[in-house]
Amino acid sequence: MSPLRAPSPLRRARPALPGGPIWLFDLDNTLHDASHAIFGMIDQRMGAAVAQALHLPADQADVLRRRYWQRYGATAIGMVRHHQVDLRQFLASCHDFDVAPLVRTETGLKARLRDLPGTRIVLTNAPAHYARRVLKTLGILQEFDGLWAIDHMMPMGLPRPKPSLGLMRQIVARLGVPAHRIILVEDTLKNLKSARQAGLGTAYLYHPGTPFTRQQHGRDLYVDVRVNRLSTLLLHARAGRIPGIPGRA
Repeated sequence: MSPLRAPSPLRRARPALPGGPIWLFDLDNTLHDASHAIFGMIDQRMGAAVAQALHLPADQADVLRRRYWQRYGATAIGMVRHHQVDLRQFLASCHDFDVAPLVRTETGLKARLRDLPGTRIVLTNAPAHYARRVLKTLGILQEFDGLWAIDHMMPMGLPRPKPSLGLMRQIVARLGVPAHRIILVEDTLKNLKSARQAGLGTAYLYHPGTPFTRQQHGRDLYVDVRVNRLSTLLLHARAGRIPGIPGRA
């Protein structure tokens, strides 16, 4: 497997905190409420893209879209593996829309992120151009040090996004720090499970709109902390109330 590319920088380099945590934040349904409107738009456009690429009726295309998402963690992977579509063109057709009227998130997010100790990187299965637009619309683009999007997860020319265990291990190797210093913040449990298998810390942000979350009760052993709001996690992290994460006075 070829090496994972470095995360795209989102701001000028700043001094790293010796021994400080490295936060990997998922984007959709973690940093913003994608289930409010954006997921509906993406699903609609992705179903149309599958139908057009494979010359299928809309209902059959939607079934295939869901099947690939459940199997691979991203519909685009199934389209690349089984139908040899161009990944970037496919993702562009599904994510090329105005996100500004559709974005919703918690109030005060920018200030709390700015006060979070450590390095902050966005890790998303979405394409980079979409992720940047969402982060910019939220006003938090410059609060992150880097971005790992599906565009960067292409070993051997094939996408290997979350929940790939190989991806998680490559992230640890690329960052060059002990795995326990890296914390993945996610709304999707299978992504957290592979992160824990690679030795990362895990923070589960419960979102009722994320598939299968309503079936989840309590906290799995591979989840270090479970919260219902991102602001709660950020406040706990700043105060040093999360195991293994240094706080600030």
